[in-house]
Amino acid sequence: MYEKNGKQYFIVDSHLHMWSAGPDNWVRGQEKYAKGWIECFHAYQSLAPKETHWPIEKFMSYTHEDFVRDVFQDGGVDHGIFQSTYLKEWYANGFNTAEQNHRLLERYPDKLIVNGRWDPREGEAGLKQLEEDAKRYNLRGVKLYTAEWRNGSRGWSLKDEQCKPFFEKCKELGIRNIHVHKGPTIWPLDRDAFDVADVDQAATDNGELNFIIEHVGLPRIEDFCYIATQEPNVYAGLSVVVGGHMHAKPHFFAKMMGELLFWVGEDKMLFGSDYGIWEPRWQIDGLLDWSFPQTEEFADYPPVTEATRRKILGLNAARLYDIEVPAECQLGASTPARASA
Repeated sequence: MYEKNGKQYFIVDSHLHMWSAGPDNWVRGQEKYAKGWIECFHAYQSLAPKETHWPIEKFMSYTHEDFVRDVFQDGGVDHGIFQSTYLKEWYANGFNTAEQNHRLLERYPDKLIVNGRWDPREGEAGLKQLEEDAKRYNLRGVKLYTAEWRNGSRGWSLKDEQCKPFFEKCKELGIRNIHVHKGPTIWPLDRDAFDVADVDQAATDNGELNFIIEHVGLPRIEDFCYIATQEPNVYAGLSVVVGGHMHAKPHFFAKMMGELLFWVGEDKMLFGSDYGIWEPRWQIDGLLDWSFPQTEEFADYPPVTEATRRKILGLNAARLYDIEVPAECQLGASTPARASA
């Protein structure tokens, strides 16, 4: 349980990875892409406080012990959600697969959820695999990567006709949470394949599903905000928003959070650390201490309250994933942090 200033907080980190990106996993003939991808990820880590930076060797292949220490022990995360990303064009065994993530879930079944994935370009074989994965991993969500390369194709759209059977299969299988990467690109993927323009149609046509837009469409955050305010089932995934900006660009971070709070609202914003790009501890500490600068520029944004922080850091994700929240960490709880000790 996360404790700060005499209060307990329930933390759900909705964006975690356990990847394998070392040279032993690079597809022969695709080494420049596999190497370039992980080096681009590593460059993003420089936006965090210097004391949290890792050498590239550790970044490529961190361990289960690293994860447990950084996320659960030091990070204070109560529940984490793995977002699987395969990238098998470049990584022979996949970059960050449900199978890899499940190995940690087996050790911590009460603290982790594994999300799967699907790619509409896989057709019937993909639908069959989704069924198998749903049964094996008890899927409650999937992560979609619309810019992923496959057999010469450099991306796809949520509006594609071939997506419809997959959305229907998710409903049939009880997979309610659709996480979609719509944010900064990573070399060598194409930025335009992450455009948020396809989100509103998919959300309107599939009102039974929740669309969590990871990285809030950056750099197209204004487009995202206007979509999310009209679509009740569209949520803001704050990974990259926090890790990439709170420390390195605090003024821009405040502007983004203001727009998100104004248009999307505190009930539809989910914290995600994006581990292992960034460790969760400094991000959680920062959010609990953060408020808008006291200047006229920020005067028209909603206030950041205790309820705001609790919702963003855990309660919103807990609601979407039916995670039980202790009574002392729910809204309106005033129990001192160590009252039960």
